Amino acid sequence: MDGTVLVADDDRTIRTVLTQALTRAGCKVHATSSLTTLMRWVGEGKGDLVISDVMMPDGNGIEALPEILQLRPGLPVIVISAQNTITTAIAANEADAYDYLPKPFDLPDLMKRANRALERKRVMARSVAEPSEAAQNGDELPLIGRTPAMQALYKLVAQVVNTELAVMITGESGTGKSLIARAIHDFSDRRTLPFVTATPKDLADIDGPAAILSRAKGGSILFDEVGDYDEEAQARLVRMLDSLTDDAPRIMASSQQSLNDKLDRGEMRQDLFYRLCGVTLNIPSLRERVDDIPLLSDHFLARAERDGAPHKVLSREAREMIRAYSWPGNVRQLENTVRRLIVTSQEQEIGHAEVEMVLGNQPEIEPLIGGGDAEKLSAAVGKHLRRYFDLHGGVLPPPGLYGRILREVELPLLEIALDATAGNQAKCADLLGINRNTLRKKVTDLDIHVTRRRKLM
Repeated sequence: MDGTVLVADDDRTIRTVLTQALTRAGCKVHATSSLTTLMRWVGEGKGDLVISDVMMPDGNGIEALPEILQLRPGLPVIVISAQNTITTAIAANEADAYDYLPKPFDLPDLMKRANRALERKRVMARSVAEPSEAAQNGDELPLIGRTPAMQALYKLVAQVVNTELAVMITGESGTGKSLIARAIHDFSDRRTLPFVTATPKDLADIDGPAAILSRAKGGSILFDEVGDYDEEAQARLVRMLDSLTDDAPRIMASSQQSLNDKLDRGEMRQDLFYRLCGVTLNIPSLRERVDDIPLLSDHFLARAERDGAPHKVLSREAREMIRAYSWPGNVRQLENTVRRLIVTSQEQEIGHAEVEMVLGNQPEIEPLIGGGDAEKLSAAVGKHLRRYFDLHGGVLPPPGLYGRILREVELPLLEIALDATAGNQAKCADLLGINRNTLRKKVTDLDIHVTRRRKLM
């Protein structure tokens, strides 16, 4: 254990116990009974970890968290409190505390959490200075996204990265499921151990499970596209999971199929489903985060240029057309399209005509996640909303849910309708059955970019 820990607690006994334990573990410790002193140390750049009580003589530790994180982004803060209520735990989580422990706490448990916090901070610092192995691999999809959907995913990944729970990663083909699994491994305390991707072929032999565990050596295992596993592979996987010991590897699985539907049809073992779905991470499709499309397009253009391709840029019209496309193949399809445009475009600026030609030749790819064409929209929305509530772990979502949900439905509806009518707002308003002025206001409020064009069919 290595680093400097700032301890703030008005209980002298706790300060003494923590100082002695952290010092024996190899840390430098600064302890205080004053929140004001703690904030001064943070502002001076001291400390790699903060352990703070909530109720201090001169302030509230949770209320100080936003200022701490503003002064020192990435500085982990472990909150400890005698007010061990769910309200305190929720408040600590909403204030982006790294961890929360109620008093009286178990000292070995706190030391373990402190060690993880210090280790994670070192890993994050290295990731800023040095590109990760995945980022250096040109075949990997980028973990790029500023939209709320992606930011929510990143936050959930950060919360589960050092837990022991099994992780199920769902999403359509081309969204980057394996990359999320790799990120969980790379940012965890198992990052120095192997990361193994297993397929049904690896489980075909009776000795397959033992071979997988031997390769993993306590690291992480991703069971790729587990929805494709046959009955025999599922049975062997269940037996393997039941035999795991305390030093077992981290278990993750991915699927582009709806496992709930397979469970309902009897094609998925119930015991396997519940063993793999400790935490479910759903990666949004590109259609659900259209504002990330220009960012991703620029990333692929820049990557190609670094690899020796000529410098290319997208014209405004080309960029709007790419943004308006549905991308059934998601990020992988977008990347391949940008690569084709770099090769086929004769000019430095890629224009509307080149994009239209390439997109017009794209194969039809049906998304594999979800309930299919026969599923009613209300049922699909209901599934999404139930999953949204489940992801909050029994805690209510932030206020304003009604407006956020309506916006999520309204935005793609208007974008798709405008695309279908080639940007003609009069036709779009008629199609939707609303007043043209109402449509114009919604386009402005939702920041929808409208381009009149010849309809691409």
